[in-house]
Amino acid sequence: MKDTLQHFIAKIENLQSRGDRYFPEGIFPAYRDNGLIGYNRPDTTMFFSAIISFTLQSIFEQTDTVSQQKIKGIVSRVVQNYPDFQNKDGLKTYNFWKTKPSKHFPNGHIFRHFEHFRIPDDVDDTAFAYLTTNPEKEQVLWLKEKLALHANGTKQWIRNTYPEYQRLSAYSTWFGKNMYIEFDVCVLSNLLYFVFKNNLPLNKHDEDSLAYIISVIETDRYLTVPFRCAHQYPRTPLIIYHVSRLIAAFDPSQLQPVKQKLIEDTTMLLEKTESPMDRVILSTSLMRFGLRPERIPVESFTEKDFKNFYFFIAGLMTAYENKLLYKISSSPIFHMHWLCEAHNWTLLAEYETLWNQ
Repeated sequence: MKDTLQHFIAKIENLQSRGDRYFPEGIFPAYRDNGLIGYNRPDTTMFFSAIISFTLQSIFEQTDTVSQQKIKGIVSRVVQNYPDFQNKDGLKTYNFWKTKPSKHFPNGHIFRHFEHFRIPDDVDDTAFAYLTTNPEKEQVLWLKEKLALHANGTKQWIRNTYPEYQRLSAYSTWFGKNMYIEFDVCVLSNLLYFVFKNNLPLNKHDEDSLAYIISVIETDRYLTVPFRCAHQYPRTPLIIYHVSRLIAAFDPSQLQPVKQKLIEDTTMLLEKTESPMDRVILSTSLMRFGLRPERIPVESFTEKDFKNFYFFIAGLMTAYENKLLYKISSSPIFHMHWLCEAHNWTLLAEYETLWNQ
């Protein structure tokens, strides 16, 4: 249904900011939200703009000429904003928020005034910045070395995970000299996508990151305790979406032992899930594996179908390694949900593209 795909891409283009008080030209509007405490703020972040660009680039070849021109324009307008989110000292790593000066928790009333809440650059935004541009090989190799400097065990050891993972030399979510170590299966999947796309030789950090992904699937932890496996993407459908994308693109031999289990678990969840958007990303995941689940009428979706769907969170208590504080960190009252309408339409465009194939 080419008209449906064109409709989605036009919707995405129309939602891209032309420049206003909260969102610079090219940035997609996003909001941080916690309905339990009545909190909602415009959030000037590069994250959603970067992942929208990445996803649109991934479907580029399957779209018509007019849509391709729209995608090129969308991505170009996003990328022009990256320097504002680049490392404050000029290094080629990237932050969730603007860095010069720091604009952490933008448009808020409390957190933005405290240095304690300023976060370091992160692996996720950095990976997508590299994936949506064309960095020189020298820059790619520099980043690979930089990642190793912040991996588990290089300077410190992870505490907020299961004992059997504490000696894995996997990558941490964060850069930053004094930042705690954190494993997130979705962040690791995105980073490994960067590694495989650039044909980089695998080191112990890559292998241990893959081992972490394998284990959380084999042990069912990604089904039973997704927050413990992915602090930023703490829901099973999101974990499936990210891991399946990595496998579909590169089919790493290391992940072969869990591929069939992932398919079976995804099929089981799809049969039980009522959330329209979760059904979309689960179906997308199955189509990546070559299956063809029952058609979802995405052409009739409206903003109402996005209600209660979130793709990304910040757990305000996960930074604390105190066992009691970490135990309560999974409570939704301590979670900021990030919402982005344009990204939801992008997920529908991705679904429609895979269905058409």
